[in-house]
Formats: sequence, structure tokens, C-alpha cells
Amino acid sequence: MFINVPNVVTMSRIVLIPLILGLYYVPLEWLSADTKNLAATAVFILAAVTDWLDGYLARRLNQMSAFGAFLDPVADKLIVVGAVIVLLHLRRVDMLVALIIIGREIAISALREWMAKVGQAKSVAVAFIGKLKTVSQMVAIPLLLYHDRLFGMVDCQWAGDPPKPGSDDV
Repeated sequence: MFINVPNVVTMSRIVLIPLILGLYYVPLEWLSADTKNLAATAVFILAAVTDWLDGYLARRLNQMSAFGAFLDPVADKLIVVGAVIVLLHLRRVDMLVALIIIGREIAISALREWMAKVGQAKSVAVAFIGKLKTVSQMVAIPLLLYHDRLFGMVDCQWAGDPPKPGSDDV
């Protein structure tokens, strides 16, 4: 069954991607840079919550499907890649970091597809380490999108801040 509650929740995550990207194209007269950052962070967090929610609903409502099992990781990868590209454009992550994240996402997707074709899909099922990676991305990306001090104390940008051209760090 293609259309069920968990799949609609997953599809909503995909629909949120252009919203995150589009927020940064809104003129500064309409939204300040801080407001754009806060709004993009809120939308990304909403998308991250839907990542948990769709799986919960699929199990709770007994609406697990092959389409949902396919779509969920695709939605995860699209939202992460979209956010990483925004962060790269905003110079909040280094190009090498973006290449590693995006390259890994593509390689894992290709590996899963190939293993499915040779009948070994279960051998590349999502492991605990993959779930840990997803959680770490779903925490790190909003911090980099927020780009301000959290609670006035925690610098959300320190780990993702690439060296600036012309600085001694380059």
C-alpha cells in the first residue's frame, strides 16, 4: 500500500526540503538572517521528528510497507544532503565535510540497491551504528543551521566552522 499514514508523514519530510532551502532566498527586508536561521532550524527539527514519527506510526498502526521501507531512507538522505548543501553555500561547513557526508549517502544507497539486486538486501539492513549516525546528523545540522549561541552560552558553530579564506587557519 503506497498511501498510508506513515508514508504521508515520510513524504511530508521530502516536501519540507524546499522550505528549508527557500528560507535563505527570502529577502532580508522580509526576514532577518537570524530569523531565517531560526526558521530553517525549526523546519529541519520538524523533519527530524517526522523521521522518528513515521517509523513509530508504521509499527503502531501495523502499516509497514515495502514502499515505506524504501522511501524513509531516501527522505533522510534528501533532507540531509539538502541541508548540507545549504550549509556549504553559507560557508558553515567545509567542502571536504560536505563531500564526505554526501559521498557516504550516495555510496550506501548504491550498496543497498546492488545488494537488493543480488538478493542480499538483509545483509545491509540498517544497523545500530547507522541509526547513531542519523541521530548525530539530526543534532549537528540544526546546530549549524541555527548559527547563534544556544541559551547565550553554547556556540553552535564551533565544530562546523571552516577556516575563512585569507585567515591563518587556511
